[in-house]
Formats: sequence, structure tokens, C-alpha cells
Amino acid sequence: MITSISCHAILLWCGSFLLFSSFFTPTINANETDRLALLAIKTQLQDQRGVTSSWNNSVKLCQWRGITCGRRHQRVTVLDLSYQSIRGRLSPYIGNLSFLRSIYLDGNSLYGEIPQEIGRLSRLQILVLANNSFSFNIPSNLSRCSKLTDFVADYNHLVGLIPPEFGYLLKLERLHILNNHLTGELPASIGNLSALQRIDLQENNLKGRIPDSLGRLRKLYYLSVHSNNYSGMVPPSIYNISSLESLSLSRNAFTGNIPLNIGFTLPNLKVFRNYDNNFTGPLPDSFSNALKLVEFDVAENSFIGKLSIDFSAFKNLSWLQVATNLLGTGEANDLEFLTSLTNCSKLELLAFYQNQFGGVLPSSIANLSTTLTFLVFTENQISGSIPPGIANLFRLDRIAMDVNQLSGTIPHGVSQLKKLQILYLNDNNLQGSIPTSLGNLTLLYHLDLGSNFLHGNIPSSLGNCQNLIMLSVSSNKFTGSVPQEILGITTLSTYLGLYDNLLSGPFPSEVGNLKNLVFLNVSKNNFSGKIPDSIGGCTSLESLSMKDNSFNGNIPFSMISLRSIKKLDLSSNNLSGQIPKFLENLSFLEYLNLSVNQFEGEVPTKGIFSNTTEFSITGNEKLCGGLDELHLPSCQSKGSKKLKITLLKVLIPVIGSCLIVSACFILVLTRKRKSGNLSQMEEQYPRVSYAELSKATNEFSSSNMIGRGSYGTVYKGILREMGMLVAVKVQSYAKRGLD
Repeated sequence: MITSISCHAILLWCGSFLLFSSFFTPTINANETDRLALLAIKTQLQDQRGVTSSWNNSVKLCQWRGITCGRRHQRVTVLDLSYQSIRGRLSPYIGNLSFLRSIYLDGNSLYGEIPQEIGRLSRLQILVLANNSFSFNIPSNLSRCSKLTDFVADYNHLVGLIPPEFGYLLKLERLHILNNHLTGELPASIGNLSALQRIDLQENNLKGRIPDSLGRLRKLYYLSVHSNNYSGMVPPSIYNISSLESLSLSRNAFTGNIPLNIGFTLPNLKVFRNYDNNFTGPLPDSFSNALKLVEFDVAENSFIGKLSIDFSAFKNLSWLQVATNLLGTGEANDLEFLTSLTNCSKLELLAFYQNQFGGVLPSSIANLSTTLTFLVFTENQISGSIPPGIANLFRLDRIAMDVNQLSGTIPHGVSQLKKLQILYLNDNNLQGSIPTSLGNLTLLYHLDLGSNFLHGNIPSSLGNCQNLIMLSVSSNKFTGSVPQEILGITTLSTYLGLYDNLLSGPFPSEVGNLKNLVFLNVSKNNFSGKIPDSIGGCTSLESLSMKDNSFNGNIPFSMISLRSIKKLDLSSNNLSGQIPKFLENLSFLEYLNLSVNQFEGEVPTKGIFSNTTEFSITGNEKLCGGLDELHLPSCQSKGSKKLKITLLKVLIPVIGSCLIVSACFILVLTRKRKSGNLSQMEEQYPRVSYAELSKATNEFSSSNMIGRGSYGTVYKGILREMGMLVAVKVQSYAKRGLD
């Protein structure tokens, strides 16, 4: 009995051992397969952080960094090397990790192709390859990963088509391939993926039309085809996916109208991005029913008519942009929608620029949410004054009201917006002076008040705005001088515009502080005096216009330092002297205007002066030389002038000396002659009176002068009664007295 029981137990133990052995042995081999596959993958990677340093024989596989194993089989189920700065190629051996469910390789520098062997991973559910440099096509056999729910390959260099075979991934919930170089159309087979919740294909080169089959995706809540080459009409079925929360169609070439009932068919819509397309027609009033809207952007289309959406119940609206359309009628009630926005307590951005909105700017704008940071309605037909209550919007960092018909003064309330960085009020009908308190806006970096009817002095308090990179007060009626404090704003780099005012006096030498300034325009004022030598300190200048002033003197030599200058206009001033030769050497100079000044001398012929279409010197009457096309008189060379002067200096004394010697020789002969009596000598050498000499030399006329020496002047003459040609020297006693 005992023996039989023992034998039975032994048999049971042996059976169990055999069963255990048959189970255990394959597990060991499979685990080894994963280990070898990972070591092969490691050989293709450059891992500067040493993330894979634990991948060695001294550490158990399931303790390797970035590896997760299943509890039951101790097989690798998760490979996670996200954001580890790893470079290299992904080895095809990844296809041997047959128990993998998740692969996270995003945020590295992996390149080359996505291995087709991934298609062998039948258990794979998540494949995240984003933010790498993978290239080539998307492997079509990824469709064999039938359990795949997430395919994320954003920000790579993938090319080619989206495989139509993806239509077999029936469990796919997330398809993200944005920011690649994919081409072709979106396969209609994607409409078979009834589990899809997110499709993000933005920033590719996809084209054609959106397939109507997408309308079958009843779980889809996110769809973005932003920045592709899609065209035609959006299928009406898309607007019937009631689950949609975010729809982005921007930056394509879509046409047609938006369905009038969209606010009812998409009641869950939170984000509607539809800017930069070719949509036409009105913006449907039914959007008033899309109460969950957070972002509404339809800019850069051709929408027309009055904006009649009632935003008063949009509690979460933060972004409203309807800019660059044909909205508005130019009538007084165009801006009623602004009053309805006062209930939007989370509003941050409001932009309705470049439309046809008319009417007076309502005072209710001061009641908009204090969360508002961006208020832009440039290029409309809006009139009235700027509400003083704008000071309530204390978080504003950008105001752009330019190119409208606003009148009145700049309210002091603007000066209370301490976070303001950009203020554009140009091209309106504003009057009065610039509030000195505007200098309190120390964060300003763009200030444009140009093209208004502002007057008075430019306040020196603007010098407190030490972050300004652009300042324009052009085309107003400002008087007085330019405050030195403004020229002390060393951050000014983009533009300084003072042109077309009544500013006067010398231009301050502090301009040399603006070493980073690129554009400077002070033309059409009453500036006088010399162009300051310090202008040469503006070494970054590319454009300098000082025309239509009263600057005088020479062009300062310091301008030789303006090595980046492309445009230089000094026309219509009182500048004089020669045109500087150094202008020939300003190699980037493309336009030079020196017209209507008082320049003289030779026109250079090199550099900018070698092409008459690039420079102008008209209205300078004393110029000579230059290119033949200028038709200027030729210049006397310096050599010929020097020769003439030398000849005059040498020949005149020589001729004079010769005449004096001849006269002396005659006198000597006369004294030496011993024969003949005195009367005979007098007859031969008669005495001549001063009157006769004066008459003979035409009263010592300069036309009879034949020489001038240090001690006198020699004249030629004819003694009429005797018919004798004589030379008469008039001694200079004043000179002798000095000796």
C-alpha cells in the first residue's frame, strides 16, 4: 500500500517536473531573445547620457533602465527612452521584442527609416516617435499592428503618402503625424477607423480634398489639417460630427461658406481655427449657440456683412480674432458685438483689424475683461475718441488703433497701462499734445503716433522709455528741438521717425548714441546748422534721410563709418563743399540723393557714382566732371592749374626784367656817347615829361602793363610825336620804404 502510494506520488512529482520544465525552458529562451535584441539596438545608438549603460550582462534584463517587463512572463513590454538625447538609428531588431505593448522614443535625435520590422509586433498598442529626425516613408505594414491605439510621429522628416493600409487599424484612437513632409491626399480609408478620437496632420504638404468619409468618425473630437495644401469645400459631413471640440482648417485654400446651422450641429465646439483660407459669405449667427467656445479665429478670409454673433454667454472665450476680412458695413452699429463681449470674463485677445467696421468706438470697451492683453482694430473706419476708461484694462500689453478716424486727444488713462509694450495710434485724426505721463510706460518697445494732428513739443519724458526699439512721431505739427533724452534711448534700433514736422534748431550731437539704429528719418523739418559729426557713431544705419531741411556745411567725414548704409538722402539743404570721395567706398549704398544743395567741384565716378540710376546730384550748379551721362562741364585738372600759376610766376618777372635791362642798356649807351654836342644828344635822347609818358601808356592802363616786380611795374607806350616804342618802369616807393 505504502509502496503503491509512494510510486503514485513519484509519478505525480515527475509529471509536475516535466510540466514545469516544458513551461520554464521556453521562457528562459524567450527572455534571452529580448536581451539580445536590446543589445543589438544599443549598438546603433550614441548615448551620451549613459542611459543604456545598464544594458549589460551584470544587470538583470528587467532592471535595465527604460525597460519594463511583464510580471507573468518577464518579457519586455515597454521600451521608454523618451527625451534622453540619444542619437543613431533604430535597429530592425526591435521587431524581435514580440511582447512589446508600448514604445516611447520621442524627444531624441534618431534618424533613418522607421523599421518595417515593427509591423511584426502584434501586441503593440502605443508607438511614439515624435521629435526625432526619422525620414523616408511611413511603413505600410504598421497596419499589421492590429491593436495599435496611438501612432505619434510628430516633428520628423517623413515623406510620401499616408498609407491607405492604415484603414485596417480599427482600434486606432490617436493619429498624429504633424510637422513632417507628407504629400498626397488623406486616404478615404481613414473613415473606417470608428475608434479615432484625434487626427492631427498639420504642417505637411497634403493636398486635394478632405474625404467625406471622415464624417463617419462619431468619436472624433480633435481634427487639425492646419498648414497644408487642401482646397475645395469642406465636406458638410465634417460639420455634423457633434463630438468635435477642436476643428482647425487654417492655412489651406478651402472655399465656400460656413453652414448657417454650425452652432447647432457642433454644440461642443471649443476651438474653431479657420484663418487664412478663401471662405466667403457671412459668419453665421448660430455660433451664438456654441457656448463652449474658447478660441474663435476666422482671420484672413473673405467673410462679409455685419458681425451679429452674440458673445454674451461665452463664459470661457479667451481668443476672438476676425481680422482681415470684409466684415462690417461702415455704419454706426457695426461695433455692437463689443458690448456683448463685456460678459466674457476670460477674454485675453481681441483682434478685428483690417475690416470695414464703422461707427464710434463704444465706451463699453472700457468694461471688457481685465484679463485682456491684446486689443487690435487697425485699418477700419472707426471714429470717435478713445474712451478714458481704457485705463481699466490694466493688463493690456498691446494696443493697435492705427489707420482709423479716431479724434480727440490721447487720454491720460493710456499712461496708466503700465504693462503696455506696443502702442499704435498712428494715421488717425488725434489732436492736442503728447501727455508727458506717457513716459511712465517704461516697458514700451514700439510707439507710433505718426500721421495725426498732434502739436507742441515732443516731451523729454519719453526718454524714460528705455526699452523702445521703434519710435515715430512723424507727420504731425511738433515744434521746438529734439529732446536729447530721446537720443539717449540706446535700445532704439528698428526705426526713429521725426520727419514732416516743424522741428528746428541744430540736430543734437547725442544722435551718435544710437549705435544700433537701422532707420533714421528727420526729413521735412526746419533743422539747421551742420550735420553733427557724431552721426558716424550710428554704425548700424541702413537708411538715413535728412532731406528738406536747412543743414549747411560739408558732409561730415565721420560718415565714412556708415558701412551698412543702403539709402542716403541729403537733398534740398544748404550743404556745400566737394562731394566726399569716401562715398564711393560705401559698398552697400544703393540710393544716394544730394540734389538741390551747393556742392561744387568734381563728381566722383566709382562705387555708387558709376550708375546714374542710383544717385542724383541735380540742382548743384558748380559741379563738374563725373560720368558722361551727367552732361556736366569738364573740370580743370589740378596739374594744368599748377602749370599756369607757375608760368605766371616765372614768365612775368622774366619779361619785366628783360624790359628793365633793355632800358638800362639804352641809358648806358646814351651816357657813354662822347661825340656830338649836348643839343645833339638831347635831340637823339630827348627829355620826356610825365604828362607825355602818361599819355603814351594810356594813363598807365593795366592793358599796357607788361610786367610786375618786387620794386615796381613796367608799362609799354608809344611817344606819338617821335613815333618811338618805349618801356616805362614805375618805381614802388612803398615797397622800398618797407625794405
